[in-house]
Amino acid sequence: MPERRELYRSPNGDAWFLGREPTTGNAFIIHQPNAPSGGRLSHIELGEFLRSEVKGPEHQALLRLIGTLVDVPPYA
Repeated sequence: MPERRELYRSPNGDAWFLGREPTTGNAFIIHQPNAPSGGRLSHIELGEFLRSEVKGPEHQALLRLIGTLVDVPPYA
């Protein structure tokens, strides 16, 4: 079972997680649609997720999380 951290939950109940396969360390996005949409999980490769045409709040949440990995302010 992959480890995961919630990135964003939409008002309609869809959820996006950053997942990591513990045995390989590979990271990916997990999308869980709300129950009325079927709720079936899908896994999306990180590059594919970031290259997609749609740039929703789930994309912004991932970019903010990535930004927290940098300790120094830009141009410090």
